[in-house]
Amino acid sequence: MKTPGLSLCALLVCGVAAATACTTTTQLARFQYTPNVNGLRNAASPLSYRVLHDFGADHDGIDPTGLVGIGDTFYGTSAGGGGWRGGGTVFSVTTSGAENVLHRFGKGLMGLQPYAGVIDLNGTLYGTTSSGGTFGDGTVFSMTTDGSEKVLHNFGNGSDGKYPSASLVAVNGALYGTTNAGGTNSCSPSEGCGTVFSITTGGKEKVLHSFGKGTDGSFPYAPLIDISGTLYGTTAYGGEYGAGQTGTVFSITRDGAEKVLHSFAKGHDGALPEAGLIYVSGKLYGTTWQGGTQNSGTIFSVTRGGSERVLHSFGKGTDGTEAYGGLTDVGGTLYGTTIGGGNGCTRSVACGIVFSMTTTGSEKVLHDFGKGTDGSGPLGYLTYKNGSLFGVTEQGGVKNGGTVFSLPVK
Repeated sequence: MKTPGLSLCALLVCGVAAATACTTTTQLARFQYTPNVNGLRNAASPLSYRVLHDFGADHDGIDPTGLVGIGDTFYGTSAGGGGWRGGGTVFSVTTSGAENVLHRFGKGLMGLQPYAGVIDLNGTLYGTTSSGGTFGDGTVFSMTTDGSEKVLHNFGNGSDGKYPSASLVAVNGALYGTTNAGGTNSCSPSEGCGTVFSITTGGKEKVLHSFGKGTDGSFPYAPLIDISGTLYGTTAYGGEYGAGQTGTVFSITRDGAEKVLHSFAKGHDGALPEAGLIYVSGKLYGTTWQGGTQNSGTIFSVTRGGSERVLHSFGKGTDGTEAYGGLTDVGGTLYGTTIGGGNGCTRSVACGIVFSMTTTGSEKVLHDFGKGTDGSGPLGYLTYKNGSLFGVTEQGGVKNGGTVFSLPVK
């Protein structure tokens, strides 16, 4: 499971002796602090913020990672728990908070630890697991909304990639995604630098690009987005300024022609982009986990021609730190989360925020986590429905297994 202050690289790549130059920050791990559970429920914003579900009991999973809405029901994954070897779950939750576990990973070779949320394609859910499967290196799976799962592809059979930790994107009936290791180019003695792949809904997989061919970036942890048939994404490492904690924004055609649009320079423009991009009014917007003027992460924009601009550097007070999650566009306003910063938990450890930001860079904190049992460490993308944002926290809540929450914004 992910831990505040520890990047996905450190968990999924360093953990298997893959990447070089992986580092951690000084923030405490999830079991090194105790949230103020004696505070009032939803004390930070009692008239608006609402916990819909608390994870951590009855094998419903722990460490939820994202949501997708179908009608009045949201579907998501948890990276741990569930009862079968702690392999995680796929769950549903209604807007009123009724939760149901559709599938528990860990039995047989069905995959383990889905670090990414699922997507909906014609009423069927598609997703990835970061480990497990036939070769132990992750899977792509499909699932009906009543919980019937099928493995479409097992990673680790040659140079097809390893350890997918990002959601998929559907383009013209095919699925596209990234793996944060594997491929044909080595970034360490034991692991490749990651891939972009395509896969049909019938399970035919193809590697479109193997990272690590010079300055093209390495270790993509983020999902791709489709803009008029071209895919755009980020790598957390590599690029023009070396193999360390810099990273890139790239484009790739569906036949595999990759181009770096921007290389981060481990400076004020941000570093370690581990979330995907969104496209608003002709520009791409995204987040970095580190870098910026306080080295606490940034929000940036970049044109499809490669002109980058930092809209906000986190860490200037209570505005949040460490933006792991991506952004959500609601009518031209950007919404997102940080896993640190804000006026959060006790013992001088902050627990993250929900924020809004204009496309010109004006940021506003909408909710501070960790003041009661409202959750901590918000992760993944926010989902907008009927005037409210819906999201998950990886930790906290009554049972300290994470939460599903809603927050009205319009």
